[in-house]
Amino acid sequence: MGVLCAFPEAMPSSNSRPPACLAPVALFLALLVHLSLSSQVGDRRPLPVDRAPGLKEKTLILLDVSTKNPVRTVNENFLSLQLDPSIIHDGWLDFLSSKRLVTLARGLSPAFLRFGGKRTDFLQFQNLRNPAKSRGGPGPDYYLKNYEDDIVRSDVALDKQKGCKIAQHPDVMLELQREKAAQMHLVLLKEQFSNTYSNLILTEPNNYRTMHGRAVNGSQLGKDYIQLKSLLQPIRIYSRASLYGPNIGRPRKNVIALLDGFMKVAGSTVDAVTWQHCYIDGRVVKVMDFLKTRLLDTLSDQIRKIQKVVNTYTPGKKIWLEGVVTTSAGGANNLSDSYAAGFLWLNTLGMLANQGIDVVIRHSFFDHGYNHLVDQNFNPLPDYWLSLLYKRLIGPKVLAVHVAGLQRKPRPGRVIRDKLRIYAHCTNHHNHNYVRGSITLFIINLHRSRKKIKLAGTLRDKLVHQYLLQPYGQEGLKSKSVQLNGQPLVMVDDGTLPELKPRPLRAGRTLVIPPVTMGFYVVKNVNALACRYR
Repeated sequence: MGVLCAFPEAMPSSNSRPPACLAPVALFLALLVHLSLSSQVGDRRPLPVDRAPGLKEKTLILLDVSTKNPVRTVNENFLSLQLDPSIIHDGWLDFLSSKRLVTLARGLSPAFLRFGGKRTDFLQFQNLRNPAKSRGGPGPDYYLKNYEDDIVRSDVALDKQKGCKIAQHPDVMLELQREKAAQMHLVLLKEQFSNTYSNLILTEPNNYRTMHGRAVNGSQLGKDYIQLKSLLQPIRIYSRASLYGPNIGRPRKNVIALLDGFMKVAGSTVDAVTWQHCYIDGRVVKVMDFLKTRLLDTLSDQIRKIQKVVNTYTPGKKIWLEGVVTTSAGGANNLSDSYAAGFLWLNTLGMLANQGIDVVIRHSFFDHGYNHLVDQNFNPLPDYWLSLLYKRLIGPKVLAVHVAGLQRKPRPGRVIRDKLRIYAHCTNHHNHNYVRGSITLFIINLHRSRKKIKLAGTLRDKLVHQYLLQPYGQEGLKSKSVQLNGQPLVMVDDGTLPELKPRPLRAGRTLVIPPVTMGFYVVKNVNALACRYR
């Protein structure tokens, strides 16, 4: 269980480039086949394609989107963030006042911010700001009002500690950050391998046996949640607080039993049911693991297991993935923080929304290890830029995708998994560069060859803005830097975020998706009925 708050939206505006000249292009296809992408939801009927005799098979794919009604609508804060309590340890909390870090966080608004993780089991909370009013105490507005004062006080505390005005010397701040990072990494490694944790002064319930040498069953946990709710209600500032849980781990047999017991007792007590997911063991991961379709599809099965239990007791109850990481054990250096990890992250976002998960909380925004979006030197990593594009372009309404193209015939006992994954949403209505009714596609191509996609039906002959994200530098898939439409993405010298400039594609042009890449494609002026209204 962690602490959740929400920070409001701050959608920066940017000037879009003028559209390219429209040019009609004849629609041509040489074969009748079906391609069904498992990552899509809703009606998957193929588009009719004629076969021309005497011509070889082509890899052209026809793509259309249902625009009348959304198949799902997720939370406005669908992509949200987590901070681990480990930042409190040894002074990391002081650096949250960094203007650079605040700018990076603001770019991903609106979002929930969860304060939680493994170290919450060794963390105690006391309201020391005004102990006399602990039961009726100051409300959220009081703390928001004093936010700037808190930032100043944190800088002053650092100044007194080091004997200089650190906040005015970015180089000194950077050295301190590196020093803290090294110290923290050693502490965490020691705790991890000894399985002995120091008290700052609760993990997932199904992990109590490992961490504490005891177990808690689902029924007892449900009773504890009911009691917690009754304790919160008499306190003015918590009387309307939302409660989320039980935050279980991977839904194996014993975990499903725990969730079943919990839902039977306290299913109506929580506002959303939560669980966590980790894809790979960070100690044995290889770069090609991030491209395995079998790995990408493991999440879908977990979603169905969770939904089955939840809908048995509380049909329609919201479900949150309250903590997702690509690799365990703090992540793998040069892999979890690389471009390659983005395939798992973007597919996670698409799959969760398609299957009706209301919120996903990324672990972690800024933290130790290598699974975060921002590194210890406050540099945005590839997954940050991917998340920023998602926030700017993707709205909460999910649309059904229909495709037709070339696919191998399955052999007995062999499962053909999709290496080309296409998701569609209404374009974010807060993005004033696009009128309501526009549609945003995001596409993952895991093939080692480029793929050609022809927009058909309601998308035919529409102007498209491309946001193609590729690795930047000599490291390839292991790169920690990315480029957008061929231009490297870096923060501006004044500490602001760069303008995310699209590449306009002329109307009717075939989309060419390079091998092993991912990107976003805004189809303008579709006038989609599902997207015209909030």
